[in-house]
Amino acid sequence: MKGLKGVIGRVRSWRRGWHERSKLQRIDLYTRITLCSITWFFAVSWGLLPLGTALGEGPVAISLAGAFLVANVAQSVLSNRDLTAAFAHYRGGEPFPRGRLRLPAAIQVVMTGLLVGLAAVGGVKEQGLALLVLDLPVAFAIPYVLLIPVRRFLLHCAAYAAVVVALLAAVGVPGRLLFAAAVSLLVVSLLVLVSARPSVWSLTAMWQAEEARDMQARLAVAEERLRFGRDMHDVLGRNLSVIALKSELAVELAQRGNPAAVDQMVEVQRIARASQQEVRDVVRGYREADLPTELMGARGVLEAAGISVSVEGADGPAGIGAPAAVQAALGWVVRETATNVLRHGDPRHCRIRLARTRDAVVLEVENDGAGPTGSLGDGGSGTGGGSGLAGLRERLAALGGTLDAGGAGDGLFRVTATVPLTPARAQPGARPSLSPSPDAPSALPEER
Repeated sequence: MKGLKGVIGRVRSWRRGWHERSKLQRIDLYTRITLCSITWFFAVSWGLLPLGTALGEGPVAISLAGAFLVANVAQSVLSNRDLTAAFAHYRGGEPFPRGRLRLPAAIQVVMTGLLVGLAAVGGVKEQGLALLVLDLPVAFAIPYVLLIPVRRFLLHCAAYAAVVVALLAAVGVPGRLLFAAAVSLLVVSLLVLVSARPSVWSLTAMWQAEEARDMQARLAVAEERLRFGRDMHDVLGRNLSVIALKSELAVELAQRGNPAAVDQMVEVQRIARASQQEVRDVVRGYREADLPTELMGARGVLEAAGISVSVEGADGPAGIGAPAAVQAALGWVVRETATNVLRHGDPRHCRIRLARTRDAVVLEVENDGAGPTGSLGDGGSGTGGGSGLAGLRERLAALGGTLDAGGAGDGLFRVTATVPLTPARAQPGARPSLSPSPDAPSALPEER
């Protein structure tokens, strides 16, 4: 029972690990397993079955057949071991260590000699010889085809086929079998070429597209940081210069006993408070989070990442006709969901829909290719005032709104934000207002 439970536990662990992978990671794993399986399929079929005829041909034939089987298994093991490094080499990663080819090449030479020996002592019959010739180069060729250009690979295969045919001719193999052996070697070489290289090429292209999409998401974040930095510079640079000049003037007036120094310090205090308010606006992003701008930005970023985008209802009363506070709140939702569509899952299409009911505006953002944990992260904000899931709920709660996020079936993930058109009492723990008043406390909110 313990052994059965252990097996069931491992199966569940494998299944869970499979579902936790992205689609591209699954394709990558499937391709690697397929290429490894091809090696063993040839080894246990065309490389094993013909050796059965050697059992009745004496101890020499049996010894040669056993040695060929051992060499074939060893070559298959080395082929699977070298496949990962060959993948990395083909994709432009770490170069393949050429020293790792010495042992497989030596085993290939041994296998060729054993095959010729079996043919010389009659250990394989006509059809068995053709099958062994088909199996002979597979294990070595699968990783090798990823290490050199196609033209050089074909030239090497042609040269190898000529050597094998010449050796078989030297031990008296009939001409029709020699022709069949030559054709078999060339066919299996082409089979390896069209099986391994296009698969790895398409996989490489998909990984490059994935990396480009990740880079696009990072660039979007970097652009937002630059915007934030520019706004902070515009706000603080001018105001701090004015504060410094007026403070120097107040000091000079105070030293002379001029009562105008008090007026200058009052002005400094006014500018400082105004700067505080402007900094709050910049930090919270309210000056930029208007709905039309965020919709245009989301469409541009997602389409640049290869995701088709459809926007519905943005030009109607649910969009341009909504109150400014509602548009600002929904602009935040569009910004955050668009960023998370890029970062999570494997979407091909994203649909943004705005609708207006009698007393509320509803925003739906839906994308396909949702990952196992959905397509809306928390932005690392946790329960603080960040811009992730918790931060969005806080912002909407300040207007009496709600946010629902979750799977919608068929691999879809949907975020639904509802904001009432009339102000509502804020939920406990929510931000007091989307637009802080001038009399707000001087402490700045948490940075996004």
